[in-house]
Amino acid sequence: MPGYSRQGLRAVLLAAGAIAIAAAPHATAQTPAAAPWPHVGSPLRPNPAMEARITKLLAAMSDEDKVAQIVQPDLASVSVAEMHQYHFGSILTGGNSGPNGNDKAPAPEWLAFADSAWDAIMKRDDGRPAIPPIWGIDAVHGHANIIGATIFPQNVGLGAMRDPDLIRRIGVVTAKEMAVTGIDWDFSPTLAVVRDTRWGRSYEGFSEDPSIVRSYAGAMIEGLQGKPGTKEFLRDGKVIATAKHFVGDGGTANGVDQGDNPSSPEQIRDIHGAGYPPAIGAGVQAVMASFSSVRGQKLSADRDLLTGALREQMEFDGLTVGDWNAHGQVPGCSNTSCAAAINAGMDMVMAPDSWKGFYASTLAQVRSGEISHARLDEAVRRILRVKLRAGMFDKGRPSSRPFAGRFDLLGSPEHRAVARQAVRESLVLLKNQGQVLPLSPKLNLLVAGDGADNIPKQAGGWTISWQGTGTTNADFPHAQSIFAGIAEATRSAGGSATLSVDGSFTAKPDAAIVVFGEDPYAEFAGDRPTLEYRPGDTRDLDLLKKLKAQGIPVVSVFLSGRPLWVNPEINASDAFVAAFLPGGEGGGIADVLLADARGKPRHDFHGKLSYSWPKRIDQSALHHEDAGYDPLFAFGYGLTYADKGDLAPLPEAHPANATREDGMIFGRGKLPANWSFDLAEPHGVAVPVKGNSGTTGGGMVRISGVDRSAQEDARALVWGAAGGTARIVADKPIDISRESNAQYSLIVDYRIDTAPASVVRLGMQCGDKCGGTVPLTATLRAAPVGQWTTLTLPLPCLAKAGLDPKRVTAPFTLESDGALALSISGIHYTSAGAGDACPQ
Repeated sequence: MPGYSRQGLRAVLLAAGAIAIAAAPHATAQTPAAAPWPHVGSPLRPNPAMEARITKLLAAMSDEDKVAQIVQPDLASVSVAEMHQYHFGSILTGGNSGPNGNDKAPAPEWLAFADSAWDAIMKRDDGRPAIPPIWGIDAVHGHANIIGATIFPQNVGLGAMRDPDLIRRIGVVTAKEMAVTGIDWDFSPTLAVVRDTRWGRSYEGFSEDPSIVRSYAGAMIEGLQGKPGTKEFLRDGKVIATAKHFVGDGGTANGVDQGDNPSSPEQIRDIHGAGYPPAIGAGVQAVMASFSSVRGQKLSADRDLLTGALREQMEFDGLTVGDWNAHGQVPGCSNTSCAAAINAGMDMVMAPDSWKGFYASTLAQVRSGEISHARLDEAVRRILRVKLRAGMFDKGRPSSRPFAGRFDLLGSPEHRAVARQAVRESLVLLKNQGQVLPLSPKLNLLVAGDGADNIPKQAGGWTISWQGTGTTNADFPHAQSIFAGIAEATRSAGGSATLSVDGSFTAKPDAAIVVFGEDPYAEFAGDRPTLEYRPGDTRDLDLLKKLKAQGIPVVSVFLSGRPLWVNPEINASDAFVAAFLPGGEGGGIADVLLADARGKPRHDFHGKLSYSWPKRIDQSALHHEDAGYDPLFAFGYGLTYADKGDLAPLPEAHPANATREDGMIFGRGKLPANWSFDLAEPHGVAVPVKGNSGTTGGGMVRISGVDRSAQEDARALVWGAAGGTARIVADKPIDISRESNAQYSLIVDYRIDTAPASVVRLGMQCGDKCGGTVPLTATLRAAPVGQWTTLTLPLPCLAKAGLDPKRVTAPFTLESDGALALSISGIHYTSAGAGDACPQ
């Protein structure tokens, strides 16, 4: 969920012809020969009675009531009492939010919270109208925030199915399970057309090809909302859908999340905007604006696109909503103030933890005229229109609605059957040397790899938690791991399956299935510099080679949110299956890999690549329509059992100019692969932190995720009175001698939250009794509290203090002898000129 300088006048060609729209944020101008985005319009008939009712409601509402409709807080940052005080029009649940501060709350608690929020907002004694709230959540691959819900494959796999009807059925199941917990609004589907798979949200996109996105957009929306013009539309068991993120987030330069899309206006419309006309044609009621920019203009305040293209040209008549504090990235705005976004056409502003300040500033801007009453009324009218269409004024308390409280529907056999079919259809077979697949279920199979019995890993991000981390198989009572599915199938057929993550065994197996791949991530935490799978980490490759060297047929099942360069792993496998992120139904893998009792396939491979597979690690922007297209496996590739699946050995050399993320220690909320934050109390044992938060055993040193420019892209560190140490530990020693000799500097972006009470030291370690530190107390005490600032420390300072730069084991350590609280958003080393003097 969360700059760029605004260009001067920008020529915006919005169609095959030319249409010029001035760059000023509050003006739209067209040439007489304009050929704009397609006129789509609402599929719903005009409803004069509804519009008259909205007009009457608007007349009875105060400015405070109206502003409360357009400000959306997150449930983790607003109390029920504040909901009653402000009478918000909506609330949201972020990826790490949950009722009573528990994102693992059982489903009944979610429904109970829905009732308490509804009661608080609807209770009024001032004579003004009570407006029902709507509650939004990111149910992006099923209602996967809820323990026990059905978890579908991520969109990257669904795109390989080429099955719009199944997409519609997935939407039906998702909506019904959301209704069980009383949630009204799904921030889905994502309609990004991904053009650079280094992007951390690549798995949220269906394809690199706009035609696949176009074919799925309307189908998913009809599944979630029902078909316009029918009695099911937005009624029992249906939810409000959201087309996101408008527009171009899949095409940012270098695959940087929340970055800038430099595409031409025609490309923005025809490629990145391909899913929006069918979404509007299917009656989608909400469109979420992107965090990203188009040619330097942040979408959150781009009137040309939010108002000109979306409303005036495509005639979208639902509501527009922002992303998580995205308005704060607009030049001249902050998280707590952004009239520019509302004036550009944003109807509802997602201000999750900044809502109080944003509410106050927006109310003041309405009263001053910076935001006109006409614009405010237009925004509220659109919100009320969606609520009336969704029947919110008639539905009553969430728990009183059809399907509410039907907890037996969460992960029901019927729903899981839909997910299992989606798993079968999304698998793509890339190699089948000697037709080793399908395997007989009567064999003695070894199932290895860290993904074999790992439901969080096969589900990926946006699963219970935002990043998909911090969970175990025990958190998925209605899901099945890949190993469990294989074991069930072999057991029933008279064979056996043995789990051995490291591939060890006592009796030699007939064949091995090795499940491995990317660990869970979401959004910018998944951005990467190249498409090389785990550079420098050969654990999985070593496992494949070990099994292969023992004469065991090896079948690889690769879990990933995008195609990656895995040539060595493919070479070490007899068969290679791209499973992407299949979600909760691991049995769907067994359905396709294992034969029936007669040795015939139970289900054939169906999936065809919706993303091109790279031949080299630097082929991140690989599109099948481009000149010079040269993939390893082309868009649309996918073997079946009828095909000869032999593959010649693949090249394993790296290109000389391949880029790596050298110098990055911590940034955009993530560490390099296999690194960790460690916390230690004085004279205590270091505690590795998994996920975004953690603490030492005695609670003296704590770390937690906080927001700077995006959700939890920074870390807050707190030391108690006794002090302690926080450090970042590399998985193996790194050599920064070149950087030290070249006068590189350690750059730390930080914010003092509570000034140090005692001595603080910054440094690096090169082993248990090797390292160098410099005093930092005076620097931190001089830094302004509550403001982000940057420290530049020349690396030679640490070398002079005793660091051996050839074998750095902890490239960042911060020791405090007393109480201290600070937040860190970035740590890296780079060339910074002469640098500062060494602290004394």
